Amino acid sequence: MTKRSAKAERRTKETDIRISLALDGDGTHDIDSGIPFFDHMLTLFTVHGFFNLTLSAKGDLQVDFHHTVEDIGLVLGDAFGKALGDRAGIVRFGHAVTPMDDALAAVTVDLSNRPYLVFNAGLTSGTGKHFDAALTKEFFRAFTTRCGLNLHINVSYGENEHHVLEAIFKATGRAISRAASVDSRIRGVRSTKGSL
Repeated sequence: MTKRSAKAERRTKETDIRISLALDGDGTHDIDSGIPFFDHMLTLFTVHGFFNLTLSAKGDLQVDFHHTVEDIGLVLGDAFGKALGDRAGIVRFGHAVTPMDDALAAVTVDLSNRPYLVFNAGLTSGTGKHFDAALTKEFFRAFTTRCGLNLHINVSYGENEHHVLEAIFKATGRAISRAASVDSRIRGVRSTKGSL
């Protein structure tokens, strides 16, 4: 199989981000966004998706975390899109339901090249100074747009916001891993139209 990996970067007046990604990995990671809580979430996504990810980001964190979180979503989406290539042979669809103590998240994915995000998580505020949980939607919106991903995130319940976020990131990694997996029965792309 062709090695499915990519590098992507983004440099603006607000952020400087570099990412190296391998889809068919073992969860090896070196992640430094400058936001420790967000690093934790990206680590969960990487480990449970069996991706290898190196991520380095410098952003205007003195302003807030928004630019850095959103731009990481853009660059990570670019890296996934490049690594997927023409998407030939991939399963295309993936689904994972993941609990984290009191929280339960279901994530469904279609690597369709048609970006769309459904985000039902009830996150409106932050976990204090460490991370604004509402930025999670901004991250996934940016990631979805650049990856060409139809992503549905649905949280059934959860009292602890940290646990809700953990369940979301773990389930998303698992669902994308499944969707990006290769099935030898698939010739070309998995679409009745013959293209994505």
